[in-house]
Amino acid sequence: MVITVYSKPDCMQCRMTYRAFDAKGLDYQVVDVTESANALEFVKELGYLTAPVIVVSKHDHWGGFRPDHIDRVAAGGATESEAVEA
Repeated sequence: MVITVYSKPDCMQCRMTYRAFDAKGLDYQVVDVTESANALEFVKELGYLTAPVIVVSKHDHWGGFRPDHIDRVAAGGATESEAVEA
């Protein structure tokens, strides 16, 4: 499972999301949407306008700091194992 956090600089909810993933021992990659036009377009296509946007799989993604979703993923509750690439 590849978790991607689409982020931007100086984003408090992004930092809180990183800390929650770290506390759960989950690996993730960070993509800065201010440095990648493709990543920004991807999150907009998913329907999000704020950061962070977390993508676990094609059908498992959310916006904002959501400890409930992080807990679900840490417990193995991802909806699909198919990774999504932007």
